[in-house]
Amino acid sequence: MRKLPFDKEWIEATAGRWPTPFHVYDAKAMRANAKRLKKAFSWNKGFREYFAVKATPNPHLMKLLQEFGFGSDCSSLAELVLAEKVGNTGEAIMFTSNDTPAEEFRKAWELGAIINLDDVTHWESVLEAVGGTDGGSGGTDGGSGTPAPRPMDLSNRIFCCRYNPGPLKGGNAIIGKPEEAKYGMTREQLFECYAKMKKAGVRRFGLHAMVASNELDPDYIIDTAKMLFALVLELREKVGIEFEFVNIGGGIGIPYRPDQKAMDLEYVGRGIEKAYKESVSAAGAPPLKLFMECGRCITGPYGYLVAKVLHLKNTYRLYAGLDACMSNLMRPALYGAYHEIVVPGKEGSTETSVYDVTGSLCENNDKFAIQRLLPVLSVGDYVVICDAGAHGHAMGFQYNGKLRSAELLLEEDGTVREIRRAETLADYFATLSFPGL
Repeated sequence: MRKLPFDKEWIEATAGRWPTPFHVYDAKAMRANAKRLKKAFSWNKGFREYFAVKATPNPHLMKLLQEFGFGSDCSSLAELVLAEKVGNTGEAIMFTSNDTPAEEFRKAWELGAIINLDDVTHWESVLEAVGGTDGGSGGTDGGSGTPAPRPMDLSNRIFCCRYNPGPLKGGNAIIGKPEEAKYGMTREQLFECYAKMKKAGVRRFGLHAMVASNELDPDYIIDTAKMLFALVLELREKVGIEFEFVNIGGGIGIPYRPDQKAMDLEYVGRGIEKAYKESVSAAGAPPLKLFMECGRCITGPYGYLVAKVLHLKNTYRLYAGLDACMSNLMRPALYGAYHEIVVPGKEGSTETSVYDVTGSLCENNDKFAIQRLLPVLSVGDYVVICDAGAHGHAMGFQYNGKLRSAELLLEEDGTVREIRRAETLADYFATLSFPGL
C-alpha cells in the first residue's frame, strides 16, 4: 500500500479550505528527486535537465525545479511564456514542437531559446518566421517599401534536430513504433538539415531524440544515448560540424503499478557515462553536454488527486462515484492507465469489495479504475489517486461544463499553499459572446 505524505485528518482540514477534488504536490519529495537526478549525471559537467513543462505546467513548480538549475522544455507559445515568467530564458529553454505556428518560432527566437527542429522543412519556416534569410542581400521588397528578408548572423544561435530512427529503434507502449510516430526526421533528412544550417552560417549544434514515453527499462535509455553518440560522430565527420550537446529526451517512466520497479537512475547515469567514454571520448571529439527533458519522473510520483465518494451504485457491478472525473485525470480513460488508489483511514481494512471507480461525465470510459479491490467504501470517504503529478491536471478539459480543480503545494514545513485556484462558472462562460453570460 502506498504511503502518503498526509493522512485523513490533513485531507479533512485541507478540504475545509479547498473543496475536493484538488491536486496536491509534495515539495519535499520533488526536491529530493531533483537532487537525485542531478547527482546521477554529475559526471557530465554540462548536464542539464530541461523539465518538460507539458507534464505539469505550473510556474510555482517550475520555480521550485529552477533551484536545481533545471531549464524548461517547451512545445507551445503558452509554455514559452511560462518559462519566461519564471526567469528561464535564452539557452535555459529547449523549444521542441511540431506543426509549429510562425508566432511560436518568433517567440522562441525572441527569447534566445535553443530551437529543436522537428522536420527538415522547419529550417526555412524558422527563417521565414523571424524575417531572415540564409544569404543574399537586404533592401526592399519589389519597390513596395516593405523590408525584404535580411541576411542574418546565425553564428551564435544554437539549433538542434530531432531524429526519428524508425525501425532501427524498437517501439514503446505510449509513443508507439518510431516509424509510425509523427515526430522527427529520417536519417537522410537529418544530414540534409545540418548541411543547410552549416551553409547558412550556423556554428552551434545539438542533436535530439525522444523515442520513449513512460519507459521502465533502463537499458532502453542507455541505448538511446549510444545511438545519438554514434550519430554525432558520423555527422561530425561527414558534415564537418561540431556538436555542443546531445539531448537524449525524456521518457523515463514511473512505477504506476505496485509490482513495478522505479528506474535506477544511478544505473542509467553510469551506463551513459561508460558509453560516452567508449565513443565520444575515445574518438577525441570535443566534450559533449548531456541534456534530458524528463517530466513524468520529476513530478509524477509526487502529485495526488484527492476526491470524495459521492454515490455508491449497485447494478451489474458495484460503482463508486467520485466528485472528480476524467477531466481531472484522463490517463486511465485515454491509455487504460493504472493509478493506485488509497482510502485514507482504511489502509489496513480487511473488509474489501471490488469497484469500478467512476466520475460523472457522459462517457462510459470516465473511470479511474475498473474492477479494483478496495476497502469497503462509504459515501463521504476520501480517496487519493496516486501518481497524478504529471499529465494529470495538465490534460484537463471542460466537457460537460466540468471545471478544472485547484492545485495545492504541500511545503516542506507542512503548510499548504494554493498554486492554482479552482475554475468557476464565470471562467467557463468568460469566452462566450452571449447576452447575460
